[in-house]
Amino acid sequence: MSLAEQKLIGKLAMLYVLDESHQSKVGELGWLHCTGKVGSMESNKVVAAIETAAKKNQVINGEVYRETHALYHAIMEALHGVTRGQVQLGTVLRTVGLRFAIVRGQPYEQPEEGEWIAVALYGTIGAPVKGLEHEAIGLGINHI
Repeated sequence: MSLAEQKLIGKLAMLYVLDESHQSKVGELGWLHCTGKVGSMESNKVVAAIETAAKKNQVINGEVYRETHALYHAIMEALHGVTRGQVQLGTVLRTVGLRFAIVRGQPYEQPEEGEWIAVALYGTIGAPVKGLEHEAIGLGINHI
């Protein structure tokens, strides 16, 4: 039950969100993926934007609860990284401007381990005043 070295789903998602040229590596593996951008003072809008992109680009099937549920947990884990464990934005006068990458595939050597989904976030967080933000990054991985 080991991860395949060339199929580190989290690493690939992080590289992809930082540099879209890594999309080709994800594509070579035959994995589902998409990217997008979101900016908001509300965490629910960040979650909604990522879920919408995943459904629209057929990374997940929105009719299957376990797929939406797995994506949700990956998003929340990634948001914990961006927000340093406090998934609050507007209520504490913070805003984010993020790029995201969603990657779905089979990172284990054994096919029985099934599919996993990774959400990588990169961008800025800070006070809702232009120029008063700083970089932030987050990663969430969950099994489907």
